[in-house]
Amino acid sequence: MRIPVLAAALAVAATTALAEAPLEARLNAVIDTAIAEKRIVGTVVLVAKDGEIIYRRAAGLADREAGAPMQEDAIFRLASVSKPFVTAAAMRLAEEGRLDLNAPVTRWLPDFRPALPDGTRPDITIHQLLTHTSGLGYSFLEPADGPYHRLNVSDGMDQPGLSLDENLARLSAAPLYFTPGEGWRYSLGIDVLGGVLEQAEGRSLPDIVRDKVTAPLGITDTGFTVRDPSRLVAAYADATPEPRRMTDGIAVPLMGLDTVFAPSRILDPTSYPSGGAGMVGTADDLLRFLEAIRTGGAPILKPETVATMTRDQVGPQAQTQGPGWGFGYGWAVLTDPAPTGTPQATGTLQWGGAYGHSWFIDPQNGLTVVALTNTAFAGMAGAFPTAIRNAVYE
Repeated sequence: MRIPVLAAALAVAATTALAEAPLEARLNAVIDTAIAEKRIVGTVVLVAKDGEIIYRRAAGLADREAGAPMQEDAIFRLASVSKPFVTAAAMRLAEEGRLDLNAPVTRWLPDFRPALPDGTRPDITIHQLLTHTSGLGYSFLEPADGPYHRLNVSDGMDQPGLSLDENLARLSAAPLYFTPGEGWRYSLGIDVLGGVLEQAEGRSLPDIVRDKVTAPLGITDTGFTVRDPSRLVAAYADATPEPRRMTDGIAVPLMGLDTVFAPSRILDPTSYPSGGAGMVGTADDLLRFLEAIRTGGAPILKPETVATMTRDQVGPQAQTQGPGWGFGYGWAVLTDPAPTGTPQATGTLQWGGAYGHSWFIDPQNGLTVVALTNTAFAGMAGAFPTAIRNAVYE
């Protein structure tokens, strides 16, 4: 019995030593372990406390086959990390009186009228698009024989060259999952919102996001096109014994369902700008945007707008990250830490991206944490983002 007891004692001692180690040592250990165990290929991690960057590291490989090391200014396919940027642009237009959050989508997209299974076609509001209470869904959240798959609806990460009009037509032909406002389901609502913004402004979504969000923040590498292709990281998918390099059409399983990726999509100028998944960017750009949100929104949004965005708009029906989490405009909102096991404080904002990303803002503790990887889904869900979070709080 002495050997197990000794092993347990050593494990406790190692855990205690890690918790007592400086932040840099704790985070380095998490990152080095994930890379050594071949769960992720490369990452850029930033931690800011009260606006000061207290940890910064690029680790692993940006392109394993080329032997290219990860750089701090690496450009990543952002997937759903796109959503907060597009949401912020929508809220800016709402501030300017150019977008009514309670108006029906058909004010700008008259042909977008998906039906319930009984054939009725209820109105969907902008608010419902923003909060994923519209009754829409995602292909990757339904079985292979589901209606989105049968209609070949794109999730905004596949089908290079597909137009927004065509994808909205396919989406409109699919039945709604529930009456708008009476449920919560993660969805293509932000892609539909992108079409609304284009009609409201009479110009492209990339131009709107640039003028309303990224340019005022001095952000240059984040948008719907790759500013410097030489810095675009390769994309990888979970596999054994190591992540496999993505190719167009690859289906990556998560919880028994497949997500289809096409890494070349971002390099095809004919691909529609997916408001929910179509942007690229850097860790520094994302941190700058999140810090603007944490500190009240300047120079892109008013404090009262940010207060609305960071308030739970949905209630317990969402449980977007499990019990205790609701949803605001653009992200999950922690309403009750008790059932979650998280060290984060009430009011924490959090989300991620399918290409392998996670981020959170803890306003009470003055923390903003960004962890971008090039590995789906290990960088988004599971041991790595949880270990990054815990190392920050230890």
